[in-house]
Amino acid sequence: MNTGDTAFVLIASAFVFLMTPGLAFFYGGLVRRKNVCNTMMACVAIMGLSVVMWILFGYSLSFGSDHAGLIGSFEWLGLKGIGMEAGPYAENIPHLVFILFQMMFAMITPALITGALVGRMKFKALFLFIAFWSVIVYYPMAHMVWGQGGFLEKIGSVDFAGGNVVHISSGVSALVLAILLGRRKGYEHTYYHVHNIPFVVLGASLLWFGWFGFNAGSALGANGLAAHAFMTSAVSAAAALLSWMAIDIIKTGKPTLVGASTGLVVGLVGITPGAGFVPVWAALIIGILVSPICYFTVSLIKKKLKIDDALDAFGCHGIGGIWGGIATGLFTQKSINGAARWDGLVFGDVKLFLVQIAGILITIAVAVVGTLICYGLVRAFTKIRVDEKEERIGLDQSQHGESAYPSFNGWD
Repeated sequence: MNTGDTAFVLIASAFVFLMTPGLAFFYGGLVRRKNVCNTMMACVAIMGLSVVMWILFGYSLSFGSDHAGLIGSFEWLGLKGIGMEAGPYAENIPHLVFILFQMMFAMITPALITGALVGRMKFKALFLFIAFWSVIVYYPMAHMVWGQGGFLEKIGSVDFAGGNVVHISSGVSALVLAILLGRRKGYEHTYYHVHNIPFVVLGASLLWFGWFGFNAGSALGANGLAAHAFMTSAVSAAAALLSWMAIDIIKTGKPTLVGASTGLVVGLVGITPGAGFVPVWAALIIGILVSPICYFTVSLIKKKLKIDDALDAFGCHGIGGIWGGIATGLFTQKSINGAARWDGLVFGDVKLFLVQIAGILITIAVAVVGTLICYGLVRAFTKIRVDEKEERIGLDQSQHGESAYPSFNGWD
């Protein structure tokens, strides 16, 4: 084992942990005053739930002995038998450090879903849904992509830091759940204001900071691949930020702080699956293109399809992740990371591009079916949507009995 690698991955784990509070600020700033606490509480509750589930059985199901390429085993329940020695996934760091790093991914992923549900889902129902979703969608996806013997790993699909596992799975599930829940009351006639833009910028900044651990840390060592993933992440985020600003100027004549913050986030989403596989110049292309792709998808969903994906979880994470997976199939170079079996389509080989498309389609199918199952299970235990009065007064009061701004007496 290597002490430098161990220290690096421990620090990267702390970076990734910070992403979930960052997401709470990002989402919390985007919603109306009466739903701030509820929106942020969803992320905070997941911080507790995900850790306990991961230690009890989540890690074992995700990375334990393979069953049919779809799920792990129960061999490591409660981390039984795991000490401070190296594990099967990284010989240079303690097994516990690998578990810690992956635990932070299991935390941030379901939190992304909550952005689509703002203002209309009972907290109890959301809590149960996240618990079921982690077992039915996240753990199988983590095993299929990163676990030894996982199906997508076997066919040669690559996902450096979570395009399929994190962003496509959560984004697609968010879209399905938003459709099942239905739109907020008065959705067609109400303009939803961003209530706290500084919160949005703070959250986006914490996400960018944490994302360096998310992507660079996925090299599982303080090495050249980590430096490469760090650089591609920075370049894609910066390019997407500028690209979104340009769209704002073209569409409205003015750049916006919310737009720039959203752009940098989708730039990070887009580069995540290929951060350790594509050259730096390709990261620039990925970032430039991801903003218009996500921007116009959001417009299509909200204006044409009238789907109430409140904070654009699917439009940003689902679509950004899909573009990132496709781009990985286009621009991957084996010389950067030998984990890839083939070069990308741009370099003359179609095999990786085809398995990337297959991996994306399989992830979408798992997310759709899994979300429908989770929704049905939750409905057997509790009512899922708040009633009209609770929605009108806001979920801060109706679900938690508190207010983010108790001295505020104006209209919301």
